[in-house]
Amino acid sequence: MGSITLQNVSKTFGEVSVIPSIDLQINDGEFAVFVGPSGCGKSTLLRLIAGLEDVSGGKILIDGVDATDKAPSQRGLAMVFQSYALYPHMSVRSNIGFPLKMAGMDKADIDRKVNDAAKILNLTDYLERKPRNLSGGQRQRVAIGRAIVRSPECFLFDEPLSNLDAALRVNMRLEITQLHQQLKATSIYVTHDQVEAMTMADKIVVLNKGRIEQVGSPLDLYHKPANIFVAGFIGSPKMNLISGAFAAAHNAHTIGVRPEHVTLSTTEGTWKGKVVVAEHLGSDTFLHVDVEGIGHITTRAGGEFTVKHGDTVFITPDPNRIHRFNDKGLAI
Repeated sequence: MGSITLQNVSKTFGEVSVIPSIDLQINDGEFAVFVGPSGCGKSTLLRLIAGLEDVSGGKILIDGVDATDKAPSQRGLAMVFQSYALYPHMSVRSNIGFPLKMAGMDKADIDRKVNDAAKILNLTDYLERKPRNLSGGQRQRVAIGRAIVRSPECFLFDEPLSNLDAALRVNMRLEITQLHQQLKATSIYVTHDQVEAMTMADKIVVLNKGRIEQVGSPLDLYHKPANIFVAGFIGSPKMNLISGAFAAAHNAHTIGVRPEHVTLSTTEGTWKGKVVVAEHLGSDTFLHVDVEGIGHITTRAGGEFTVKHGDTVFITPDPNRIHRFNDKGLAI
């Protein structure tokens, strides 16, 4: 079991309120992702759950038991940090088994748990190596292995892929997702990368200035953003937000149109504009277009749509995919 419940949890540093008040339920076995811009409070919230920071108010329940005042070691959680925090003089085997050795576990049991974790993480052939002889992705797997051997109630990941290059990030993203499916343990993952959030999460928690803007599945947030902040944050490229006469015609203060929810033409359409930048990615073409009377619009088309800087294009938004927001930024 590994459910986590936050009840009116708040955190202040002196006079500064970092997290005003949060209520949140993470169910047993869920992969929950905290996502938001830098400084939104996501890492602080994770550290409160881990017990690395004291709450200023509220309660943290783990499997229904109040863990608010428990030490980190008593919460049954395992944390994987952005930095690998491996001991350079120790082998992979010793690094993975270190927390069990510190807990006084029998050597035979430690070896069994380390071997099991190494098999899961494809590290069996590297157990006698030192961290300096591993790639970045392998080092991160060692850090994850050190968490696995503790058999925690919940895994806590604090931006674990930030130090990896783009290709390794994709590979490790897949590996962590597969690991979750295999272990079926509750996981909380912190990232500022909404692509990671969309591809890994069962539940996304969007944070902004210490407050929860919306909680839901990736597709819930994509199709039904609760407000302009979520609409602009979830989706890549980001949603186009348009105010003025065109929004008023749709009985809204602001409308949102995703780049992939438009039709492009070189001959006719609702909006006429000039291509400022054309990004040809092979499978997709992203066009950044200055539209008369509207402003900058980003569109997404198939890779075969061949236009270039300075070309005139016509954009027609899908009327069934237009998002409407009131003057407070809330979806209507």
